[in-house]
Amino acid sequence: MSKAAKRERQRQNREAARAAAVRAEKRSRTIRAVRNALIAGVIVAGIILILNVTRGDDGEKPRDRTSTTSTTAGKSTKDPARTFDSPPPMKIDPAKTYTATLETSEGTIVIALDAKKAPVAVNNFVFLAREGFYDGLTFHRSAKDFVIQGGDPAGDGSGGPGYTVKGEVPTDHYPEGSLAAAKSAADPPGTFGSQFFVVTGPGGTTLPNDYARFGTVTKGLEVARRIGSYAPDTGDGPPTKKVTISKVTISESAPR
Repeated sequence: MSKAAKRERQRQNREAARAAAVRAEKRSRTIRAVRNALIAGVIVAGIILILNVTRGDDGEKPRDRTSTTSTTAGKSTKDPARTFDSPPPMKIDPAKTYTATLETSEGTIVIALDAKKAPVAVNNFVFLAREGFYDGLTFHRSAKDFVIQGGDPAGDGSGGPGYTVKGEVPTDHYPEGSLAAAKSAADPPGTFGSQFFVVTGPGGTTLPNDYARFGTVTKGLEVARRIGSYAPDTGDGPPTKKVTISKVTISESAPR
């Protein structure tokens, strides 16, 4: 082989080697890009999964805003099982006698419901109780010598059943032992979702006639007052001891 042919063969080999190196570098860059994209996708998917797990809900549902004092509106209960699309139809007979028995972690409270004077409010409370709505909830508010408040699935004074009704307000305020519906100051008189309060002392007896009153404690007022004694140092707020409503049972009897 001549020297010229040998040099040409060497040049061709060098060109082939350079071309092979370029192709290898391109393949390497492509592999790295694909690998980086896959890693980024896995990281993003992991972040989304973590956010969904820690959030723990599938969207907020509107609630009623009930409190015997002004509360922050717009909070939501993250338990769709405790919501309803509309208020209940009238199911009670105002001529009958209805009694609610609240079994709590502090004892039993028995309440005579006033179906004759407050059929709308009683019907709503009876409906929710029979649906098991109140079972497992807490008294989220204790105000010494004033009221105790419960019936909120959110547990902070912001929750409700997903609707409101307009209950019957009294003209003679709220004697000790009264059962009444809680609402915000902005809601119309008698507005009732699910939250209720029991008047446990003189501080609650002079409340304005803005809250639907629909029952009276006949047994266990001392239990209600004990719950009220768990008021925080500020005098009004979440009780210092957790108090749970294990079950609310409704009994009815025919008119005499």
